[in-house]
Parts: sequence; C-alpha cells; structure tokens
Amino acid sequence: MDNQNDTVSLPFSEFPEDVQLIILSFLTPSEITSFSCTSKRFNSLLNAESKLWFFLCARKFGSKTQINKWGSGQISYKCLYKILSELEILIGFWRRSGPSKNDGGGGGDKDDVAPVLLCFEWGPCYVIGYRVLGSKNGGYDVVKAPCLWVCLDSEGERLSYLDLNCRVGGFDELGCVENELIRVSVSFMGDWHFVVEESVSFEKSGGVEDGVGSTVSLGDKLMDSVGNQLMSDMYQYFANRTSPGGERWLRRQKRKEKERKWGKKWEPEHYVKIVDCSPTPERPLQGLWKGICDDMKLDFYLVAYDDIGGIACRRVEDSSKPFSGYAPVFWTSNTTFIESPFSPEEQHIYDSRTHFRLPEASDHIHGDEAVSRIMYINSSYDLVIPDLADTSVNPPQVEGRIWQYGNGTFGFGFLRDNHIVDLKHIY
Repeated sequence: MDNQNDTVSLPFSEFPEDVQLIILSFLTPSEITSFSCTSKRFNSLLNAESKLWFFLCARKFGSKTQINKWGSGQISYKCLYKILSELEILIGFWRRSGPSKNDGGGGGDKDDVAPVLLCFEWGPCYVIGYRVLGSKNGGYDVVKAPCLWVCLDSEGERLSYLDLNCRVGGFDELGCVENELIRVSVSFMGDWHFVVEESVSFEKSGGVEDGVGSTVSLGDKLMDSVGNQLMSDMYQYFANRTSPGGERWLRRQKRKEKERKWGKKWEPEHYVKIVDCSPTPERPLQGLWKGICDDMKLDFYLVAYDDIGGIACRRVEDSSKPFSGYAPVFWTSNTTFIESPFSPEEQHIYDSRTHFRLPEASDHIHGDEAVSRIMYINSSYDLVIPDLADTSVNPPQVEGRIWQYGNGTFGFGFLRDNHIVDLKHIY
C-alpha cells in the first residue's frame, strides 16, 4: 500500500495559470523580464496585458489606492505599475528649499503662498499633497490643507494641479465648484528633489502654435483631453449667456485672457524630501516635531543626525526670514545621555524652568512625561555664519539641555533662559 504521507511534486509549468501568476507577482519587474525569456509560453504569459501586472499592482498598491480608477481605468496595469512606482517617491514629507518668489519674499501668513511644509499621501486615483500648518485655534493641533494633486489622464500622462487657496475639500469636490486650479508640472531632480512650476500648453489655431498660460479648471482639463478646446469655448459661451452662472464664466474667461497676456503667475518652487522624519531606537530625537514657542504659536522642527554622530535641530519655516535657513536651534556633537538618577544641580536646572504651553495646561509633568534622561546641547551660530560670532544676534556659544520624557518625546531649553520648549510628534 502506498504511504498516504507521500507528496507528489509538480513542475512549475504544470501549475494552474492563476497560481503561476500569483507566485510570479512576488518577483520584481527585472526578475519578471528575465523569467519571460525562459520560454515562448512564459513570454506570452507575462506580456503587458497579462493578469500578472494586475496582481503586481494590487499587491504593492492595492491597499493604498484604487488601482482600477487611475486614468479612468484605461491604462494597462504594466504601465500603471511603472507610473505608481515613480509617484511613490512623493509619499512623505517635503520642505520648501529657498525663499518663495510667489509671496513677495515676505513670508507672510497667507493662504495663497507657496507652502513651506508638504505631506503627500495616496488618494483614490491621485497623489495628494497637503500644506501642513498649525491650527488657527492654537495649541498643538495641526491642519492639513490639500493644495497639490497628481493624477493621470486616460493615456497615462501625468496631470498636476495646484490650489493656491488650499481649500479643505478634496479633489473630487473641487470639480464641482467654480474656482479654478493652476495646471502645474511636478518635475523630479533625483529622488529627493522636485520642482513645481506652472505648465504651458499649446493650442493650434490655423496651423500656428501659440504659447498659452495653462491656468485651467477641471472642466478645461476634460475638454483638452478630446482636443477640441476652441469648439468647447464656443459652446460654453452660447450655453452660458443666459444661464445663472454665465457671468462667472465670462469673468473666468477674461481672467484667463489677462493671464495669457501677462504670462505665468506662479514661479517655480523647489522642494526637498525629509527622508528621516520619524525617530528610531538608535536615533530617538530624529524626525519632525512640533512645539509651542515664546510667541505661543506652533512651530515645526526638524532634528537630524549627521554622519559623524552629531545632532542639529532647525525650524522648518520660510527661509526668506533672517537666518532661518542657516542657524540651528540647537546642536551637539556628543549624543550621550545622562541617565537617571540626576544630580541635585541638574534637577534644579529642570525644576526652575517653566514650559511653553497653553494657558489652561499645567506646567507640571506627570506619568510617562517624567524626565527619563538628559543630553547636553549648544546653540552656535558661528559654526555656520562665522561673521556673527561677535554680534548680538545670538551669543556664539549657549549651553542648554534636552530633557527626554518617558513617552519618547522631549523638551529643550538653554541655561540663559527660564523656559522649556516641549516637542511632540507632528501627528
């Protein structure tokens, strides 16, 4: 009698096709290309229209976005996999590099200026960029205002739109309102740097190409996709002459004509990625943090470890402000913590300081926010701006402390001051 525990092994070529595709979906595209060269059958099985690319897209991106909605479902999954893999670089935090030319360089607190801190996330059929800023209600609340969308047309071409007003509604909701978006291009310069600049489209009329500023509405985008903008303009003009929204449409047309005459209204903006935006066990202070400062407003801080073991903290703010892009808030070349119990002198340094918090909050630290260990820090402008060493902008060497709490957050302060800035995770 045969042993019932004996197993029969089948060659991979005899597996059912769906099983083969599921197994192959664990391979990388380069490995799939190599495997497709092993036989004509597998080459046919792994072509661009194969179910394999659906399994690849679903495995990698299915939990993040609705893959069947990108490009209105008209793009091959092989092409979609390539595009989504490129757009995945956007996901995460980015900060603006250099002063903005779109807000007059004043760094004013307006809603229609280039965002300083962006956070990209997956949407149903687009990647959405949020402007990250402190809530107007004060405190530690953070507001994410949608301002930039990257999507695809039915041919797989990228379409990017910028909303200067950062409306709270989503991309789908914006398609139902009269306000316009700016058509922009998002161009990568390496994996950690991209540029947002206003797009320029070209319309053909009588065989002549005219450069046209591409401030467009979502309705314009749909008309562009069928390549009949002139006829759509004529139709909308006559259709809207007597409609309640006709005046609004005419005002938009006049505004677009003015923009076409005077050229672009949005200067290119550069953004660099914040790669290490979260702490790790080896680098507990690393990442993006938020804290209430002496003006009782919420500021964002970026703490980074360098290659030689040091730590530097800088504010993430408009670099058109004096010294904001250069001077560290604090730094240290020695990342060794002083563990508890602390000396009476160190305990006094901490206890004699107040915490920048909301008026209704207590200055007393409770529970898991008790100080677990301490690190020495300095504030030193002369490291990066030597000419300031003898000026009164900031003393060149100011000793301070980092107090790390039991919950992983921390506060910092300098011995010359009588306060502590407590930092929390950005979300």
